[in-house]
Amino acid sequence: MPLNKSTQLKKLLTQQQSLDFLMEAHNGLSSKIVESNGFKGIWASGLSISTSLGLRDCNEASWTQVLDILEYMSDSVSIPIIMDGDSGYGNFNNVRRLVKKLEQRNISGVCIEDKQFPKQNSFISDDQKLSTVSEFCGKIKAAKDTQLDVNFCVVARVEALICGFSPEIASQRAIAYYEAGADAILIHSKKTDADEILAFKALCPPEIPLVLVPTKYYKTPTKVFRDLQISTIIWANHNLRACFKAMEEVTFHLKQSESLIDIEDNITSLSSLFDLLNYDELLIAEKKYLEDIR
Repeated sequence: MPLNKSTQLKKLLTQQQSLDFLMEAHNGLSSKIVESNGFKGIWASGLSISTSLGLRDCNEASWTQVLDILEYMSDSVSIPIIMDGDSGYGNFNNVRRLVKKLEQRNISGVCIEDKQFPKQNSFISDDQKLSTVSEFCGKIKAAKDTQLDVNFCVVARVEALICGFSPEIASQRAIAYYEAGADAILIHSKKTDADEILAFKALCPPEIPLVLVPTKYYKTPTKVFRDLQISTIIWANHNLRACFKAMEEVTFHLKQSESLIDIEDNITSLSSLFDLLNYDELLIAEKKYLEDIR
């Protein structure tokens, strides 16, 4: 029997012998594309979901709006999804309700960051405010006490490096969060090299599973992280950014040319869309369930 989604995610995040990857998705369609390309899990990016709604990544989208999208994503795939849960949408009580609602939608985990609510995207401002260690540990404990599935994952995202603190401070926070019950630690950085990530790794106990998001330090070879026994890497917003670029280019071209002649062969065919969404299954079902009507 295949492992349930939460068990799959727990294995991805905590098994340090091999490096695994999560790919960003922000709706049902992008989730299907991620699964069809062989990824084992999905990162439900707060930035990407907010942007797809035409909103900024600073809690302008309510958590219930995000949940609605997550439900479509979860129903679309058989691989696990971990939600980018920002700072938990409030205090420990908000986190408890969030976890309860995520499990109802078969979402396998949540990542919460140690910044104050409402959060700001980590790359847009130097004026980022951290929560206290004790407050954030309380959120982690509340999440773990609420979950019903023993394998539901709570990842603690450390934003100390984003806020200008040292790797030593970041590692102290990470250790406290792991001891509070976090299943893994996501360490975040906006530097264009991985030096402070490597320094952080050297200060962390080896038993703590680490998750990286190399959006800014993308030139670092993946082999570096594999050799360090990093647990998981997240490609955090690249499907959304690819969609943005493609839509801009097609829209601009059609406005200028007023013709589909040069476009049709360079975009996805309708048949490919129908195949991905399994329209054939509906035709088969119609023959089975509408036979008497016909």
